[in-house]
Amino acid sequence: MPLALLVNPSSAHGRTLKLLPRVEQELDARRIVFRVERTRGLQDGVERALRAVEAGEVPVVISGDGLIGAVGGALAGSETPLGIVPAGRGNDLARVLGIPEDPEGAVGVLAAGHSRQIDVGVANGKRFLGIASAGFDSEANRLANETKLLRGNLVYAYAGIRTLMRWKPARFTVRVGDERIHFTGFSVSAANSRAYGGGMFLAPDADLADGEFDVVMAGETGKLRFLGNLPKVFKGTHVEEDEIRVFRAARLELSASRPFAVYADGEHLTDLPATLHLLPRALSVLVPPQGAA
Repeated sequence: MPLALLVNPSSAHGRTLKLLPRVEQELDARRIVFRVERTRGLQDGVERALRAVEAGEVPVVISGDGLIGAVGGALAGSETPLGIVPAGRGNDLARVLGIPEDPEGAVGVLAAGHSRQIDVGVANGKRFLGIASAGFDSEANRLANETKLLRGNLVYAYAGIRTLMRWKPARFTVRVGDERIHFTGFSVSAANSRAYGGGMFLAPDADLADGEFDVVMAGETGKLRFLGNLPKVFKGTHVEEDEIRVFRAARLELSASRPFAVYADGEHLTDLPATLHLLPRALSVLVPPQGAA
């Protein structure tokens, strides 16, 4: 099937446009038919992807997790797979799926044509692929998106420290069936995938195709201890700390003592209170052979 390359010109401060010639050169070398469309926002990208599917093309997102999540959510239930060439600041879904960050390697994945089915998350009717979080995490994500001067993981480190400086603990409620869990702390997250924030393994055991969220609750602790534990998130060892609780659920409801946005795939998805569930194995994604199923 021919490819429709959906390019976000503003992704990662224009990194996408710098990578595009290498993507095009590799596709030409492999004699793969393709065309390029520049997106003007998430909704525009979704509409272009759906038109590509109707035209018998495979949508390939060349951008960050935001556009990938939006397009992937829209393609849920379709037999057409999603192609990914990571070109954002975080590239977390590509990292978890094993898709190379270099354009040549990513094109090799597209050319091989191996795919796997993954779950799609839904929060208040809005779909996502990675981790939906509220509280400290969503506040830091908002600040990271507003920061234009820094790049890479420096953005997330800066946003985390700035958020921590003015943070006050909140009261969260997690409802699973008839059970209600109340706790005071930093954040609550429903993880479909393992990573967010440019390689932070918030839910190291999360499985993209198990039909359940890994729910991660970060309870109350001192700010210095919280700051000292942040590096552990990049290895996933933070879940060993007493203030972190992780359990699995296919459906849950989240609320808090004060207003919080819910962020997922690096974007503002909805607001609390939120009801979340999964669409099991609803999306087909092109992946390396070792990740195919």
